[in-house]
Amino acid sequence: MLISIFFSCLTSVIYSAEEVNYQPFELDKLLHEISEPGEPKITDEYIIFTADKKYANVGIAFSHENYKKVHSFSVFSRNNEDNIKSRQFLFYCYKREHKLTELNYRLVIDGIWTSDPLNSNTYYDDNMNLYFSKVEDARSIIVRTAPINSEYVRFIYKGQSNLKLYLSGTFTSWDPWIYQMKETQPGLYEFELPLPSGKYYYNYYEGLKPLTDNTNLDKVYTADGRTFSVLVVP
Repeated sequence: MLISIFFSCLTSVIYSAEEVNYQPFELDKLLHEISEPGEPKITDEYIIFTADKKYANVGIAFSHENYKKVHSFSVFSRNNEDNIKSRQFLFYCYKREHKLTELNYRLVIDGIWTSDPLNSNTYYDDNMNLYFSKVEDARSIIVRTAPINSEYVRFIYKGQSNLKLYLSGTFTSWDPWIYQMKETQPGLYEFELPLPSGKYYYNYYEGLKPLTDNTNLDKVYTADGRTFSVLVVP
C-alpha cells in the first residue's frame, strides 16, 4: 500500500526548488548559521532539512501524512565575495509541534524516492523493503500558551500531577467551572479554545484558588493586590 502511494506521488505531485526571499527573522538567522548541507538542524521551533545545491528538485514526505504529500525544498542563497548572490543549498523547514518525539520521512531527489543521504539516522523496513530516515529529539521543548492558528488558542499550565484545574477569564465572564484543563503529560495541562482577535485576562483555578499562567510572562496587577495573566490574540 505504501509503495503504491510512493509511485502515485511521483506522477501526481509537481514541485520545484524555488528561491525564497523572505522568512521569519529567527528562521533566517538559523539558515545563515548553516555553512553547508548536513544532518537535520533541530531547534525548539524548527527542524531544518538541507540538501546539496547540485540537485534541481528535492521534496520531503512524512509518515504522519502517510507519505501522500511531497513538500518542496527551497533555495537558500547568500552573496559571495563579489557581492553576487550564490546558490548555497536547498532546505525545507518543518515547524515542529511541541509533542513531537520523532519524525520519520523520505526524500524525493530529482524524481527518485530515497532516504536522506545526509542523515545518518536511517532504518530498514522489512515489510516495505525500503530505507527510511528518522529525526529523534529528546530535548525539552518550549511549551507556552499561544495561538495555534487563526481560530484557536492553546492554554498551557505546568505544575504538579493530578491537579483538577479550570480555565477562567474575561471570555467566560470569570465563571471558574466551565473549561477543565486536560493533563496531557505528567504535570502538563492543556486546553484549546476558539477565541477571536482581542485582549483577554485570565487565570487557572484549583478550586477557588487562582493560579496565573506560568508559561506566560504578561501579567496585570490590580490595586487590591490580585494578579491576572494577559493574552493578546492577533
